[in-house]
Amino acid sequence: MVDNKSSVVTLTWQPPDNNGGRNDIAYWIDCPLCPPDTEFSPRQHDIPGLEVNVSRLESHTTYEFLVYAVNGVSEQSMATGVKQEHIVINATTFSSVPSAVREVSIDEESSSKTTLGLMWKVPMFPNGVITTYQIRYRTTVETVADSKYHYQNHQAHSEVQRTQVTGLQQGTDYVFSIAATTKAGVGEYSTPFVARTEGGPKNAPYGPAIIAGAVAAVFVIMVLVAVVIFLLICWRRRKANQLYLKIASCPNNGKKEMPPTANGMIYSNGPNGEAVILPHIGKARTYIDPFTYEDPVQAVREFATEIDASCIRILDVIGGGEFGDVCSGLMLMPDKSTRKVAVKTLKTGASDKDRADFLSEASIMGQFDDPNVIELLGVVTRTRPAMIVTEYMENRSLDTFLKENDGKFSVPQLISMMRGIASGMRYLSEMNFVHRDLAARNILVSSTLVCKVADFGLSRRKHEGAYETKGGKIPIRWTAPEAIAFKKFTSASDVWSYGIVMWEIMSYGERPYWNWPNQDVIRAVEKGYRLPPPMDCPEALHQLMLDCWQKDRNHRPTFSTIVSTLDRLTRNPHALRPLAKAGVNQMNNSFTDLTQLHSVTEWLDSIKMGRYKDTFSQAGYVRLEDIARLSQGDLPRLGVNLVGHQKKIMKSIHSIRSHLEQAEETLV
Repeated sequence: MVDNKSSVVTLTWQPPDNNGGRNDIAYWIDCPLCPPDTEFSPRQHDIPGLEVNVSRLESHTTYEFLVYAVNGVSEQSMATGVKQEHIVINATTFSSVPSAVREVSIDEESSSKTTLGLMWKVPMFPNGVITTYQIRYRTTVETVADSKYHYQNHQAHSEVQRTQVTGLQQGTDYVFSIAATTKAGVGEYSTPFVARTEGGPKNAPYGPAIIAGAVAAVFVIMVLVAVVIFLLICWRRRKANQLYLKIASCPNNGKKEMPPTANGMIYSNGPNGEAVILPHIGKARTYIDPFTYEDPVQAVREFATEIDASCIRILDVIGGGEFGDVCSGLMLMPDKSTRKVAVKTLKTGASDKDRADFLSEASIMGQFDDPNVIELLGVVTRTRPAMIVTEYMENRSLDTFLKENDGKFSVPQLISMMRGIASGMRYLSEMNFVHRDLAARNILVSSTLVCKVADFGLSRRKHEGAYETKGGKIPIRWTAPEAIAFKKFTSASDVWSYGIVMWEIMSYGERPYWNWPNQDVIRAVEKGYRLPPPMDCPEALHQLMLDCWQKDRNHRPTFSTIVSTLDRLTRNPHALRPLAKAGVNQMNNSFTDLTQLHSVTEWLDSIKMGRYKDTFSQAGYVRLEDIARLSQGDLPRLGVNLVGHQKKIMKSIHSIRSHLEQAEETLV
């Protein structure tokens, strides 16, 4: 299989019909035309499975892959000259962004002392509709990071494109690179092209005057740096002497005092005043609000790494965010390898406020470093569109993942997910950071079921021990009562939200408070209503949820306590055996009114099992009376194989039986 939006090839095959009587079969791949730096995942030789991903291939190229099956005696058979059997797979790669533009040259007719005219041919492989061209340029003495950018709209139906770059210095050499842009992103940059404002292209190396000027500039910079270092040393010595005199002038009862050292502090003890140097104790790291910066770009530069847009390749759009699309992509790493990443893009035409909020989210993420908090890899701010690049989480958001895998996990696996989220939130709370929007939709899940806290768009600055909203919408179903009433958020309000996340996990992504209107949720919670335990929820877990939902925020557990509690439950599986039961005052009004249901299709939709409508209909189950006779053993032949789904359906069938029996008694 070839991804038609990238140059990644996925090879799959079936095991040999005859394994030679051995079970130690492995596979290896041969690719005669692949580049030397081609990557095979999991590897090229001794592959234990039946699939391999091949990346870092050239775009729009046909490759021949030879797949061999080997075992412990394959080397001996090859030594005897026996030809090794194999299969041949041919694959042609694609690309997600345009290839490089071609034949860049100077347009002398439109050039002047401060203007350079450029012309080029469109890419050989546009891979979409080209909208604009991005011209990156700098002087020959500047680095790529100092580049400026010029944008030119695509001239339709023209093989040769032209533009003018104005505002240049006279008699100066400039380096130009051009890239085409489509909806998929910025394409490959062309080979750097050098042109001089006084005339045509100039490919000769730097002139003597430029070299001499560069050497002189370096010398001046070195002198200035030496002077600054010298002045800094003098200033620090002066401060140390002042501190020493200040300490020496204080009464000391005849004991000899010593000034603090640079890397520690002095502690004197004993009759002779012996000095002991104690190690320096650094202050715990604290979250710094990017909104305190006048310029959001300054905060980004302090907390995030700038990535060149040419290192990012967009593969596919996987979702939408507040500011633009969320895409999957590949990132070129410093060691020339590629890593799959997630890319948030800033939508075209975004306002200054949207851009500031977008950059501030990156500044927030850049301050965190924890296994259960999403990792920021870098940002793209110097080209359009602006991007936030994070690690890629294969299973995406937790709420969707749970709905797609309803009933598939054991309680210990669900607790492991809860524990990861609690650990990430413990780290954030220790950083004095309040999330304000903790929910299953804002938790991302990796291929190994590691849960990581993400989406910091609702976070705001700290004020008198709390976080104050700025007029934005509040996620009512996940928000603590005091935060709704007084618009203030603390780590304790995050604990309340965490309790809701626990409930979402145990109910496999069910909507908290079901279809209640927000005002009904607020009134019910204020009167003391709390969500009932989900089906088959251990009593200990529901009790922890109730602890998180204490009305007095001072009575709620901390995230450190929650982590310890979950660890204790994991070590003591017997504590998970008693299942919670919904009391009379905890019964929810999500119970289906069976009098309003007239068919099996409506019934399945009401319990969110609509995926089985076709199989029930094909088996002849149309009326509620038909399914009342079903037993759990009948469900597998109707396509219901998940244990969680079977329990949910049978629980509802029992309710239908009771309803029908009561109806018969009423008629009698």
